[in-house]
Amino acid sequence: MKLCIIVPVYNEGGNISKILQLLNNVNFGIPYEIIVVNDGSTDNTLSELLKTSKRMKNVKVISYRQNKGKGYAIRIGLKNSNSDLFVIQDADFEYFPKEIPKLIKHIINDESKVVYGSRFKGDAEKISFTNLLGNKVLTFMTNLMFMSNLSDMETCYKAVHRSVLKKLNLKSNGFEIEGEITAKILKNGYRIKEVPIKYIARTKEAGKKIKIFDGVKTLAVLIKIRLGFL
Repeated sequence: MKLCIIVPVYNEGGNISKILQLLNNVNFGIPYEIIVVNDGSTDNTLSELLKTSKRMKNVKVISYRQNKGKGYAIRIGLKNSNSDLFVIQDADFEYFPKEIPKLIKHIINDESKVVYGSRFKGDAEKISFTNLLGNKVLTFMTNLMFMSNLSDMETCYKAVHRSVLKKLNLKSNGFEIEGEITAKILKNGYRIKEVPIKYIARTKEAGKKIKIFDGVKTLAVLIKIRLGFL
């Protein structure tokens, strides 16, 4: 089994080399590759990526000029890998790469096909009231519409086996990709296992990009999938 870590990145020139180094320092227990998708960054992200990737044999860089959104970047990453197991890693320091082995071991051991890292079952720090409320509402609506019992449907840390991803036909371009992945997994009858993770939120001033309207778009995606329109 081989792991693919997809890193969608937009204007993270100050962080990208550090996060890649952290990923490379983790013992995942299986072969792995890192696919970084530069989503039209306008800062020094691409130059830092190219410099760093030369020192790391297992890092592949995909780059394009126009910013198209996190969902688009993730879908491009998925199309460019033949690995068996996938995890998404944001390019900031809200999530900790050393947590990934806790997720993937359940798939490697054939205990589950999908494992989420739950911030709210673990140690979540510095989350703003607005983001916390948005997460709780979206998770509640997901559980209501798809008869699940999740604590954190919006988590970035989603470990998913390729056999599941092949059935999802993902279409979202923005942050609503998180809701689409979760809703389609549940609609296809898969159980999502949750494990606790550590999380430290960053502020808008520090570069956090998600906005309230992204939550509205995610809710719309959930409804469309529930009604069979997406």
